[in-house]
Amino acid sequence: MLFPSPLVRAQLVSRYKRFFADVVLEDGTELTTHCPNPGAMLGLNMPGLPCWISRSDDPKRKLAHTLELVEVDGGLVGINTMHPNRLVAEALAAGAITELTGYASVRREVKYGAASRVDFLLEDPDRPPCWLEIKNCHLRREGTLAEFPDCVAARSTRHLAELEAMVAEGHRAVALFVIHRTDCDRFSAAADKDPAFAQALTRVAAAGVEVLCYACDISLEAVRISHRVPWIGDGLTPAV
Repeated sequence: MLFPSPLVRAQLVSRYKRFFADVVLEDGTELTTHCPNPGAMLGLNMPGLPCWISRSDDPKRKLAHTLELVEVDGGLVGINTMHPNRLVAEALAAGAITELTGYASVRREVKYGAASRVDFLLEDPDRPPCWLEIKNCHLRREGTLAEFPDCVAARSTRHLAELEAMVAEGHRAVALFVIHRTDCDRFSAAADKDPAFAQALTRVAAAGVEVLCYACDISLEAVRISHRVPWIGDGLTPAV
């Protein structure tokens, strides 16, 4: 996935009101940018962090610039939570996610559950449909361990229950965690941030929901899905 425009280096000044971030460019220009990330952004919102922003010429936008990447401990981290679905769409089309290849069609934003839309529905006449939910993961606190979520994630917990219901109906269901940073090689649920989510993830995996975790390659030009990494601590998914 190519970035929509060449990225410009800046320094983070403040992230506030969830969707705004003030930055200062290398020439001293101060800008307010769109911060497309509803999470807590733990460890990624400290003043002074190097960051990169993109620019849009769409006259309908209130803010022309978007915060895309921050640099922490020499590694790049993707901030834009809109990107993982685009990344997965490209990876599915390219057959880059081995466990999800061979389906005849892929549809996006299909209604399911009580009042939700699944990120992707993979269909093929020769096997059950596959309901695929994508989760953006950018939290790292210790070593090379990626974690999700970074705050209470009631909506994500509901999605897990809806995937579990699809398995009960005889369908296939997958929760795919996109590790949107370059310095992690393992994944775990952040039980201290949301115990309900962590418990639900273990429960639905035992019920047959597949949990996949994929790392990303990130540069200043593009991001792509790279390789699978293990889910640590669940006792169900073998290390890869």
